[in-house]
Amino acid sequence: MATAFVLSGGASLGSIQVGMLEALYERGIQPDLIVGTSAGALNGAFIAERPQTVQTALELAEVWRGLKRRQVFPVNPLTGALGFLGARSHLVPDSGLRRLIRRHAVAERLEETYVPLHVIATDVLRGEDVRLSEGPLVDAVMASAAIPGVLPAVDWDGRALIDGGVANNAPISHALELGADEIYVLPTGSPCELHEPPRGALAMLVYATGLLVGRRLEHEIATLGDRADITVLPPPCPLSVQPTDFDHADLLIAQARADARKFLDRRERRPHAGVPIVRVAGGAVRGRQRRGSRCRPSSSAR
Repeated sequence: MATAFVLSGGASLGSIQVGMLEALYERGIQPDLIVGTSAGALNGAFIAERPQTVQTALELAEVWRGLKRRQVFPVNPLTGALGFLGARSHLVPDSGLRRLIRRHAVAERLEETYVPLHVIATDVLRGEDVRLSEGPLVDAVMASAAIPGVLPAVDWDGRALIDGGVANNAPISHALELGADEIYVLPTGSPCELHEPPRGALAMLVYATGLLVGRRLEHEIATLGDRADITVLPPPCPLSVQPTDFDHADLLIAQARADARKFLDRRERRPHAGVPIVRVAGGAVRGRQRRGSRCRPSSSAR
């Protein structure tokens, strides 16, 4: 049995996945492969290069606790003005995020990680998701996390790539294509009632993406749930923290860890082989065997 961790995007809400990872590692649940998108690609790159233990989750937590918005989205008046006027395609330089990834990277290339790592980006021209499994690790993660309009696209063998969340923020289909038959999905948010609208353009963009992700996740589970044992861990909901706010990592990690522990502890026993099951917050839905069910073909870049 091959186990995959699928980590979605969510900007600063990526710290939520740290608490989920800690709960998973506490129970001896470890991935044979990792598929990450956007912030999930950053987290995926960190854990893929290290032992799959609680200590690794604790080390990742320290990274998130030390992050500030200016490190990830450094304000550059010239870049912002040029972007606003249409002379550039982005508002923020990528120097801060690139520096952060390089600082914590161990491997130089994706294929050199301790656990196989695959990151998802979006091809700007074709509008389709692209799986990166080989090549420079820093460039791959940068491409997966390049929020459109905010950060510049990354040139990958002549293809302009941006944030994978645009096309596929919870890439279950890629995990299946890579041979996983047990999948743990670590989302950073889900559609739910808010106390107030998101503040700021980036926050609204991330929230809107989250709505699309939630709908796609429901569709993928309904379509692909008969091909694997899928567990979707519950993110905190509703969230009072904006996806551009990096000052509440402790709160998000603690809440996600507590929620994940409760959820995993009350999981039903796994069904007998051949009877897939999808577990989500609030219960478990047994998969139905559907003939002819296929996942959508997706592009793969090496």
